Amino acid sequence: MSLLAAITQQCHKTPNKTALQDAQSQLSYAELEQRLRHLSTLFKPGQRIAVAMDRGVDAASTILAIVYAGACYIPLDLKNPPARLRHIIEDAQPTAVIGLGNKPDWLPNSITWQPFQIPAQQQDIYPAEPESLAAILYTSGSTGHPKGVALSHRAMRNFADWAGDTFALSAADKIASLAPFYFDLSVFDLFASLSRGATVSFIPQALTLSPSRLSQWLAENAISTCYTVPSLLAFLTLKGDLANTPLPQLRQILFAGEVFPTATLKTLTTLLPQTEFYNLYGPTETNVCCYWPVERSRLTDNRPIPIGIAAADADLKIAPNSGELWVKSANNFSGYWQQGKLHPAEFKDGYYPTGDKVSLNACGEYTYHGRLDRMLKCAGFRVEPAEIEAAFLAHPHVAQCAVIGLADPTAGQRPAAALVLSQNTPLADIMLPLRKRLAAYMLPSQIKIIDRLPTLNTGKIDYSALTELFK
Repeated sequence: MSLLAAITQQCHKTPNKTALQDAQSQLSYAELEQRLRHLSTLFKPGQRIAVAMDRGVDAASTILAIVYAGACYIPLDLKNPPARLRHIIEDAQPTAVIGLGNKPDWLPNSITWQPFQIPAQQQDIYPAEPESLAAILYTSGSTGHPKGVALSHRAMRNFADWAGDTFALSAADKIASLAPFYFDLSVFDLFASLSRGATVSFIPQALTLSPSRLSQWLAENAISTCYTVPSLLAFLTLKGDLANTPLPQLRQILFAGEVFPTATLKTLTTLLPQTEFYNLYGPTETNVCCYWPVERSRLTDNRPIPIGIAAADADLKIAPNSGELWVKSANNFSGYWQQGKLHPAEFKDGYYPTGDKVSLNACGEYTYHGRLDRMLKCAGFRVEPAEIEAAFLAHPHVAQCAVIGLADPTAGQRPAAALVLSQNTPLADIMLPLRKRLAAYMLPSQIKIIDRLPTLNTGKIDYSALTELFK
């Protein structure tokens, strides 16, 4: 069954239920199906279509229509510099780019610009093959250039089915959607949610800078499920006035993409006692391969929370020499899209090497120890930034922490740390336990206390921007 089949079935099952809504418009499931039938006539099976539209009903329905037609969507981040957008387009070589208004300057003349419109004609859903591509999501590449992660109908459908079952999504749910469509969290918002008849409500972007207004929006819209990144949830915990904003309808919060500081998570679970929390883990190449239903009773110390157990029937193993997590899953990507063609994924005996270091705890759960490629080399010693971050986060007044490496002509690299505090505390008080816990070469050479960690458009920590703070 293709990725869109379950959604079209839901359109017939609950035609009058609201499917998508934003600040300007909304579509019922019946209206959504009609829009898909009309919009899909703009596309043909096997095409690659880039989407140059901001989050919302029009962009979501366009993406769904592309998949409905048997084509592959490539969502663009319009906040990217023109040079980066041009690079992605030249690499992806899409048939067309669809968007609002006039053709943008960054689009090469060789690529067709398709203004968003709803044609009069209509067509039926295309029965796409499981291994045909449904999406190409461009992520930051280790070479300094974005790389396209190619996802099949099989991979996205497997995740959507697992998420719908695991989190008991139904027509009674109202989903708060903040993830950009080029971020893999959006697969949950669009495909898992709509396949179960839920209403997807797009959070206005401005509310991410006003956590108290975001809390009010969640209450006013009776949101039941939210899937986002820990950085935003930490901001909401600190400044969202949750103690005075009841959210009785919010039955679950899912988070992924970063480490959630245990002390901050504990505070959030106390502020939202009726809400269940889930830690989801996985690189874009696997979507979600681990998850942990948060156990409040285990948030009693400042050890990092586990990433949990296998998700979506994934087969996991740890490389014996490096501690790297390897994943075999139906969620796994098809390969990287580069220079207009698919380069099939190179798996090790069917496993994708994540580049993340993990271990098993006493409960048989996987614990995350950081990226192997974030490793610093300080005075000849290998230093894992995640270990330094964990040491800072053990202090009850450190709400968030990010550690980077700064070039040092004598030592190779020196750690530097940016901290967000929950209350004013002398830096000497914070450093005292670190000196007892960390080796001297691991102690940061510079520390900055800031109001909020800089983030990417996905909500993840922007380590490049952090580096600029220390210049």
